[in-house]
Amino acid sequence: MAFQATPGRTPQGLGLGVASASFPSLAPAPGLAEAEEEDDEEEAPAEIHLCVLWNSGYLGIAYYDTSDSIVHFMPDAPDHESLKLLQRVVDEINPRSLVTSAKQDENMTRFLGNLASQEHREPKRPEIILLPSVDFGLEISKQRLLSGNYSFVPESMTATEKILFLSSIIPFDCLLTVRALGGLLKFLGRRRIGVELEDYSVSIPILGFKKFVLTHLVSIDQDTYSVLQIFKSEAHPSVYKVASGLKEGLSLFGILNRCRCKWGEKLLRLWFTRPTQDLEELNSRLDVIQFFLLPQNLDMAQMLHRLMSHIKNVPLILKRMKLSHTKVSDWQVLYKTVYSALGLRDACRSLPQSIQLFRDIAQEFSDDLHHIASLIGKVVDFEGSLAENRFTVLPNVDPDIDEKKRRLMGLPSFLTEVARQELENLDSRIPSCSVIYIPLIGFLLSIPRLPSMVEASDFEIEGLDFMFLSEEKLHYRSARTKELDALLGDLHCEIRDQETLLMYQLQCQVLARAAVLTQVLDLASRLDALLALASSARDYGYSRPHYSLHLHGVRIHNGRHPLMELCARTFVPNSVECGGDKGRVKVVTGPNSSGKSIYLKQVGLITFMALVGSFVPAEEAEIGAIDAIFTRIHSCESISLGLSTFMIDLNQQVAKAVNNATERSLVLIDEFGKGTNTVDGLALLAAVLRHWMVLGPMCPHIFVATNFLSLVQLQLLPQGPLVQYLTMETCEDGNDLVFFYQVCEGVANASHASYTAAQAGLPEKLIARGKEVSDLIRSGKPIKPVKELLKENQMQNCQTLVDKFLKLDLEDPSLDLDIFMSQKVLPAATTIL
Repeated sequence: MAFQATPGRTPQGLGLGVASASFPSLAPAPGLAEAEEEDDEEEAPAEIHLCVLWNSGYLGIAYYDTSDSIVHFMPDAPDHESLKLLQRVVDEINPRSLVTSAKQDENMTRFLGNLASQEHREPKRPEIILLPSVDFGLEISKQRLLSGNYSFVPESMTATEKILFLSSIIPFDCLLTVRALGGLLKFLGRRRIGVELEDYSVSIPILGFKKFVLTHLVSIDQDTYSVLQIFKSEAHPSVYKVASGLKEGLSLFGILNRCRCKWGEKLLRLWFTRPTQDLEELNSRLDVIQFFLLPQNLDMAQMLHRLMSHIKNVPLILKRMKLSHTKVSDWQVLYKTVYSALGLRDACRSLPQSIQLFRDIAQEFSDDLHHIASLIGKVVDFEGSLAENRFTVLPNVDPDIDEKKRRLMGLPSFLTEVARQELENLDSRIPSCSVIYIPLIGFLLSIPRLPSMVEASDFEIEGLDFMFLSEEKLHYRSARTKELDALLGDLHCEIRDQETLLMYQLQCQVLARAAVLTQVLDLASRLDALLALASSARDYGYSRPHYSLHLHGVRIHNGRHPLMELCARTFVPNSVECGGDKGRVKVVTGPNSSGKSIYLKQVGLITFMALVGSFVPAEEAEIGAIDAIFTRIHSCESISLGLSTFMIDLNQQVAKAVNNATERSLVLIDEFGKGTNTVDGLALLAAVLRHWMVLGPMCPHIFVATNFLSLVQLQLLPQGPLVQYLTMETCEDGNDLVFFYQVCEGVANASHASYTAAQAGLPEKLIARGKEVSDLIRSGKPIKPVKELLKENQMQNCQTLVDKFLKLDLEDPSLDLDIFMSQKVLPAATTIL
């Protein structure tokens, strides 16, 4: 499989997609070669200015390259808290400056601090520039983008047309990216990047917007995730989570996610949002899945999966330790996590070390884990901690604490004896007394309040110091309680202080070995995700995909739709072969409900799963180099552009594909032109396909399903090996139409719309009228309205007009008969006459 960076001009090794919009290149004039060479020698070195926003686990990235005056952007991308993706971006493009908001969380602050401290970074470390957070506002960023003076936007466009044009280039649905672009434009305008003139009426040159992806990453937009049902969130059925709770519905992620720990699920979702072309990484994932699919390894897989349920949120626990906010439950969770990690290590040491993941777990899960578990097990009293809701230590850890606890344990019986002695010295009217201990206050003599004790002066007792009245009991200090304070001291506080000191020392021991805990989380979550994929592959009968170094396209034998096959009683598999001598453009025709859309989605889902590193629902699958997947299948989007809200036509999604697809992109198009005039829709579809087909071997891999049979009948596409016509096989059995749901070569000879309408439950009379109108259109004859229907409508309109007159109140002083006649009567009369 050819896993190179996307072709094109690539600054500092960053793989770029095809330009969304760019300034046309001009051929050099004859005789100016020397002048151009001299200019090149004097030209300032190229600079890249990067703008980044980080929020809720997602990155918005945009940068400006002075060498070509083009703004590059990356749609909102998920990233780990350590910002590994951002580090890759910085390493690959080597920005001159890094612009971000002054309002940032701890993760971004730490990242910027580390970046600024790299004094010996080669090339030179970037300048960190912090702008006020207001400069990254969503609405103001949209306004900056839409109001920009761009040379690549035709001057003849109206304001609305310009918005529609830019929305096909800039992902306005990626809010962080839009804000990053807005902040970048603000910075460029303030620094006057690329402008040498002092005249502020001269704007910063922006000759195009391009989407970029990192090397090996596959670009997939949000529309594709939605229409292919890779993710699908729906309201949680629990009444306790109606307001904010969401759960994963029937989706690809939903059926493959069998992770036992939260971090495994998080990593699997990250793989889904960042498919890769990295052949080594993909095969390493598949090797683990294939190992656990072997029958003799089933018990091992189940055992490892059980251990995964004890791998908990270690980063949160470590964060609390740093802040000294550790809870009792944190120690229990950490203890179970570490012992489960040791179990994973021991199990992986018995597995083949030729598999990288097993070798990493066996080596990286060091003896520091055993040391941490041993310390926690020997120090923490889990039962006592839960009972007292605070950190307590086991016996024989600290002799001083043990001695104080023994004294504290014997205190009740001792205090009972002291109380008996005190009662002998009290007034005989006092029936009883007790000696109590209150932390931070000390020992007190407690006496019931007598009926004669009404005023405060009545509380005075000779030899006792009155302290307070509580719950009809008087509390005093006596000479004996004072001796107890001096003798025993504040045992509770002293014990807590000493146990807190031990907890702090234990925290320091754990934090000193935090690196191995972080490694445990990374490797365990990876193992959890792969065990989940192996489990689903076993249950659903998936096969291992292969990656070809020579295949330029996709080849699938007996592929299945992973979601549809779970919902249908029987599912008919279909094969796919795209690229090479099989053509890059597949035009699929056939009746409605014959399976065209399922076929297209099936191709997209199998390709996507292969690029995630999962087994796929096919007997055999071979995937060539795919750098992006674009879809336009039964979906619609609403984009708020600040000025107003526009319902963008479905064809807008095709415009995104036209602007960004390369020869290694997979493009799926269904129902193109739906909702548009038939002739216009057909013309647009033919124009888009011809635009790509002119590229020849540089044409993307295109699957288009259409009901425009005229596309073939009128031969609107050039003939040749680049295009292949497919149809969904059917058979007419009398008045019935039998669907085989099988793809075969050829073109459908009819749409069979009347049969599909009958299957949908439309009345026979309506279907017959549809056939009649269709025949009249084909024969070029005029279409006359149905007389009975016309007569019926006239009677209804007449009755409506009569009702309006009967409801008219002629005595109403506010009634204006002229207005009534012009607005009520005359419009109704036109429908009658």
